[in-house]
Amino acid sequence: MQLRSIESIDTVACVGAGTIGGGWAAYFLSRGLRVRVWDPSPVAGEKLARLIDTAWPALTRLGLAEGADKDAWTIHTDLAEALDGAGFVQESAPEDLAMKQDLLLGIARAAAEDVVIASSTSGYPMTDMAEAAAAEGLADRLVVGHPFNPPYLIPLVEVVGGQQTAPAAVDWASDWYRAIGKSVITMDREVPGFIANRLQEALWREALHMVNEGEATVDQIDRAITDGPGLRWPLQGPMLTFALAGGEGGMAHMLDHFGPSLLSPWTRLTAPELTQELRDAVVTGCDDEADGRSFPDLVTARDAAIIEIRKLVGELRATLPGAAEHEAPVGGAA
Repeated sequence: MQLRSIESIDTVACVGAGTIGGGWAAYFLSRGLRVRVWDPSPVAGEKLARLIDTAWPALTRLGLAEGADKDAWTIHTDLAEALDGAGFVQESAPEDLAMKQDLLLGIARAAAEDVVIASSTSGYPMTDMAEAAAAEGLADRLVVGHPFNPPYLIPLVEVVGGQQTAPAAVDWASDWYRAIGKSVITMDREVPGFIANRLQEALWREALHMVNEGEATVDQIDRAITDGPGLRWPLQGPMLTFALAGGEGGMAHMLDHFGPSLLSPWTRLTAPELTQELRDAVVTGCDDEADGRSFPDLVTARDAAIIEIRKLVGELRATLPGAAEHEAPVGGAA
């Protein structure tokens, strides 16, 4: 498979100009790219202009690429016209499987043969979305490039191919997103909802259960995260956080000591059986993530980050009427 060189791309196409597609367009513009946008809505251009105007100050603070121009975009209602000259395609149509199947087939037919086509789907496996394209032998360049909202601000993109996707296309897409400044997770296999959505959906379901049962209010649930574990997660995700909870014994001590509590009925979700294989995989993964950093090193980095995050959050909350009262002082208990 011969794919276009990343360095040669100066124009991309965004198929769909809603919240996600428009956010992608704004981000691509901030990277100094020209953007061709397809959307059948007669008011798509007006909405996109407002979205880009709203996003541009934040993108400016993050740092614009040389030559970035927030007006370097065009809107089209003809798909082939929108794809003309594009070196990469980001599809962001509504989450309707039949619609995506038809649209991805149309894109695969019209896009140049050396162009990778990514979908912003939040849950559908590419194998399912690519059925129509696969029937015509056009699915080898189709990958999932799942962003987080807003895509112009949140760096994460999860990349995974379908059964008919060429591995080279998955590698190319991962390299492309990294080249434009994204944080990329290249998944080894298809999982409905991918990784981040499955994690946040588990938290979301549990929150809904607690509200439904009268066990917690919406405000209590939000502050339980923003003033609790959420302060640790920007630097160290849930796995490394639990590893530090095991003290100097790390994740091995955490699992061996607290493993039985996985069966406690704290959550409506059923925990997996803590087999030796699962235990070893989690311990090894945490060791790999620590990358030679000692327990004191990790704790020091975590504590320094939390202090800075809390200072910043406190400053931001102070500008919002009625919000500052919820912020615990930096030296106090959150």
